Amino acid sequence: MAWFKRKEPKIDKKVKIPEGLWVKCENCKEIIYRKELENNLKVCPKCQYHFRISAKERISLITDTGSFTELDSDIRSPDPLEFKDTMPYKDRLQENEKKTGLKEAAIYGDAKINGRDVVIAVLDFSFMGGSMGTVVGEKVTRAAERAVERQLPLIIISSSGGARMQEGMFSLMQMAKTSQAIGRVKEAGLLYISVLADPTFGGVTASFAMLGDIIIAEPKSLIGFAGPRVIQETIKQQLPEGFQRAEFLLEHGMVDIIVERKELKNTIHRLIEILMPVSTSYNSNSQNLKNIHDPESSFDVIQENKNTEQHTGKNSSSSNSDSK
Repeated sequence: MAWFKRKEPKIDKKVKIPEGLWVKCENCKEIIYRKELENNLKVCPKCQYHFRISAKERISLITDTGSFTELDSDIRSPDPLEFKDTMPYKDRLQENEKKTGLKEAAIYGDAKINGRDVVIAVLDFSFMGGSMGTVVGEKVTRAAERAVERQLPLIIISSSGGARMQEGMFSLMQMAKTSQAIGRVKEAGLLYISVLADPTFGGVTASFAMLGDIIIAEPKSLIGFAGPRVIQETIKQQLPEGFQRAEFLLEHGMVDIIVERKELKNTIHRLIEILMPVSTSYNSNSQNLKNIHDPESSFDVIQENKNTEQHTGKNSSSSNSDSK
């Protein structure tokens, strides 16, 4: 019989994992290491699903480093209706400001994309669902006016649930206001590129988001006016698979091109170079800009550019073979 018994140390077999280290993909349901996701521009490495990103992240992704200068950052939403649901509208604005660090759901300003000057506006879904109230409408309008003033391309990236119900008819008026501002951009013969991110709905879709000369969408983005459930209940029919996804809209002519996040900056720059080339003569450049809004002329410009690239590629390959 042993005089002493050795006590086995108690080992806690449960491994504590810090919160926020892993992220679940909303599309394929795979568990992804957060740092891997961030290094991949918040695109799922398994299924290429594009996670929602903030307005500031989008600007840093698309514009040249340090080139963005925000304008009118101090504008805040009023409370014209003194609206109150589960909490007063003013309190809700303050809550979202603390959560996001933004004063409103949109930011805009001057920037450069691969050296080209542009005016850019971005909606942030994390601030009240990117909803369009009087301030968002005002910022989009001012962005359009600045593009006309400086004769620059206008880029607007939308991610929104639509008009802001807390501002009632004042938010609905922004649809006409922003559409009119985009109309002035087109009258000036300037290029307007609209980028649709997940999700883009309601009054934003029904106004400036779908008025682009070129409409780009991120893969698998949900885009529409009313939600699919509301439509299905209204028409009493089963909706097609993938309804209101970017790929469905591309197939039916509502979107011009689907671009992955990593290619977005270079794609926008290439479109600007094709459709709004830099010219030493203002008159000839102005004429080129007006041709953007003629669908046949615009198509010819893009087709001509493709043919030139193909011809150049053939020449280079033939010269290489000759040298061999």
